[in-house]
Amino acid sequence: MKLSVPVAFGVEASVKRQLRQLGYGDCPALQGRIRLNGDWLDVARLNINLRAGERVLVELAEFPAPDFDALFDGVYSIPWEEYIGADFRILMDGKCVNSRLMAIKTSGGIAKKAIVERLRAKSGIHTLSERGARIVVGVFIVNDMASITLDTTGDGLHKRGYRIKTYSAPLRETTAAAMIESSFFRAGKPFADVFCGSGTIPIEAALYMRNIAPGKHRSFDFVQWMHVPEVIRIAREEACDQENHGQIPPICASDISGDAIEIAKFHAARAGVGTDIRFFTRDMRMFSSDERCGVLISNPPYGERLKAHLPELYCDFGKMYRRLPDWSCYFLSGYDGASRAFGGRPDKMRRMWNAGIPCTLYSYYGAPPSEKTESNA
Repeated sequence: MKLSVPVAFGVEASVKRQLRQLGYGDCPALQGRIRLNGDWLDVARLNINLRAGERVLVELAEFPAPDFDALFDGVYSIPWEEYIGADFRILMDGKCVNSRLMAIKTSGGIAKKAIVERLRAKSGIHTLSERGARIVVGVFIVNDMASITLDTTGDGLHKRGYRIKTYSAPLRETTAAAMIESSFFRAGKPFADVFCGSGTIPIEAALYMRNIAPGKHRSFDFVQWMHVPEVIRIAREEACDQENHGQIPPICASDISGDAIEIAKFHAARAGVGTDIRFFTRDMRMFSSDERCGVLISNPPYGERLKAHLPELYCDFGKMYRRLPDWSCYFLSGYDGASRAFGGRPDKMRRMWNAGIPCTLYSYYGAPPSEKTESNA
């Protein structure tokens, strides 16, 4: 069975690294998707364990679709009766790029008509109720080639289930996880987020350190389908067996807003990592640490209404960081003058998106432990 994992721009490398860690080898990426082979147990494992991917798709078919007749015939030829029950609620998704069939709503309607006619012919049922389990069919037409998929995830993988209270400009959980996975943060290192907001980055860091699967407690659409009754249980048990229940270094999370800290504490408790994170209501400028070789990861403000204050804020952020000479710092920002105001040349920059805003992940590397040790000898 062919599977694919759509990924947000800028996080492909992070998802590919995690797939290798999960035992799937070096999977190719093309047009915003990472492709691999697997079965229904792999579908369950990927949905439960992936930290930065957006969802898990089953790729059913790929065929030329220069016109609506070709699209109808190609979709009709797929054995839908093996996937969809007569009462399933069929929803359509997709897009058209550089193709003669650019009207995606019309293309989706043609594809759904082909699915329904196939199901009627195979089941002998004239009227499909569509009151049962949800199933989302994707129709993606690129350069006149149609790719037909089933979305096994449902609500996107960024919806872990722990974040239910709102706070201004939240960071997606999958984006936070990609930032952490791309950093030097590893077992034994101190960690801090000085703009923690509703707590997404420190919570994802704690889940990462504990090796707690991000999808451990949530549901997925494919579980309601007729041919996967046991795989979700097996995948959850496997994930639980891999968790780290030992001691981990404390994770420090702070924000100038007391309301944000209360929300972050609530979310951390829901995620099961409340005791792993130390929360402080504190101005970023006041942060300091005696710990060695730590990692600072943050999503500082960059909204339009704060534009006049951003140069001073980022300048002070940079001054604070430079008081931590062997720490590494990573921050995501949509402010064009971020690196100039922060000061110093970033060791690496990566373009990413957050809530539809083009951003840059700035990476500043601290001295590695061996180098620091040698300089003190």
